[in-house]
Amino acid sequence: MILKLKRLKIKYIIYLVIILVGIVYILFNKYGIFKYWKLEKQVDQLNEKILEIENENKLLEAEIDSLKKGVPAKIEKIAREKYNMKTKDEQVIKVEEK
Repeated sequence: MILKLKRLKIKYIIYLVIILVGIVYILFNKYGIFKYWKLEKQVDQLNEKILEIENENKLLEAEIDSLKKGVPAKIEKIAREKYNMKTKDEQVIKVEEK
């Protein structure tokens, strides 16, 4: 009777160890759940970045269209900011940052 109980107890311990090893393997292996969650997070971050870049592209396309159409205010703004141009009656003051 005691021998049967010991065998039964050992059997349950072996099953428990096998189940625990299986769970640890499922969670932490190369294709495990934690790796999946990490990859899901990366996919979400990349999708957010894609949306940001698409919005930036739309803004740049709108700017290009306005320059192609010859919108005077846009052309003047680009000339002032990018090429440091000015009108005849203006004076440019440069401020250096320290």
